[in-house]
Order: sequence, then C-alpha cells, then structure tokens
Amino acid sequence: MFSSSSPAATTTKSERTRALIRDVALRSFRERGYDATTIRLIADEAGVSVGTTNYHFASKNHLVQELYLDVQERHRDAAQPELATSTDLIQRLGSVYRTGLEQLAPYHPHAPEFLSAAVSPRSPINPLSPESAPALEIVEGLFREAVDGSSHKLPADLAGALPKAFVLGHLLLALFWVYDRSPGQRRTQTLLDGGLKLLKSALPLARVPVLRAPLSELLDLVGEVRA
Repeated sequence: MFSSSSPAATTTKSERTRALIRDVALRSFRERGYDATTIRLIADEAGVSVGTTNYHFASKNHLVQELYLDVQERHRDAAQPELATSTDLIQRLGSVYRTGLEQLAPYHPHAPEFLSAAVSPRSPINPLSPESAPALEIVEGLFREAVDGSSHKLPADLAGALPKAFVLGHLLLALFWVYDRSPGQRRTQTLLDGGLKLLKSALPLARVPVLRAPLSELLDLVGEVRA
C-alpha cells in the first residue's frame, strides 16, 4: 500500500502518464536530438498510443517547451545556492551565466537542430515567442535576484532594467555556444569572462550623470527587443 504522502497516492493515472511521456521525450531530446525525436518514438518508448501522447502534448514543440522549462528549472536550482555565497554583483552574474551554460551542456551535440527549428520568428519554440515566456521568466528572475541581492547598489531605474538586458546577453551567449566547437566550449567561457571583466570596468560609469541618459535609453531599447 502507498502512504498518503507518496507521489503515487497523490497523482492521478492521467498525471502519471503525462509525466512519463514528458520524461521519455526529454531523455530522447538529450540523447537523440530534435530531428530524431518523433511523437511516434516517444509513444512507443512510453508504452502508450500516439493518440494518448497527443492528448497530453498536442505536438513535439509542446514537448520542447517542457524541455525549456526543465533546463531553466535546473538552472535555477544550480544558480541559487551559488548566489547565496557572494554579494559581489559580477560574481553573482557570473554564477547565473555559468550555471545556465552547464545545464545546456548535455544538449550541445544536437544544439544546431534545435536552433534550426527555433530560428523562424513564427516558430513556437523561438526563445522570444510567447510560448517560451515561462522558461525565460525563470532566467530573468535569476538575473533580478543577482542584481537585487548585490552589495553594488545601482540607480533604481538601471537596476530595474538591467535583468532584461542580461537575459538578452544570456540568449546571445547561448547562440555563440551552439556554434562553439572548441573543447568543452572553452571559447564561450572566454567570451563570458571577457564580457564580465568589461562590465566590471563599466559599472562605475552608471553613476556619471552625463552617461545615465544614454544608458537608460539603451536599456529601454533592450526592453523593446524582449517585448
């Protein structure tokens, strides 16, 4: 008998089937990539019909959104303990960026397939699509946590706008990472380290009155990209 607190006792058969399909799909995406993972394959490996799979997830792209959420939830779980160890803004931002890349690492062999499927502005798995918003909100929340918990106090308007800019930086870094064929994607890490070094040098300028206005305008433009 299951105890009343066990997962099996508190979920329905339908919920367990949905979770199984999701787990099979995420494993297949990681091991086979986007192209080779089909609804038929997922159904066969889950031991359910194609109709049952489509009942829970209307298309493969709906399962890709589950993958996005899984990656970013793991990102959050990895980043938050590191954020608790430092109040230095650059270190905190570095923790968010690095743990994000670490969660992507298992998918690097098949990353070009996902990029090809997502590159169209009309694609529902485009990272900037409305369907992708829940996963991206997790990333923005981490950058907001990094900024808000820092001992480096920025002007309020800049502090409020910077997380969106850092998310855009995260997406651009991930794009570079897709094309990075260096061992362990070392070039991506070098790019990140260089960017953080430049940011550290530039942060004091945020308090210079003559530079505040153009910086605010630049951050507003970034917000428009994310809108």
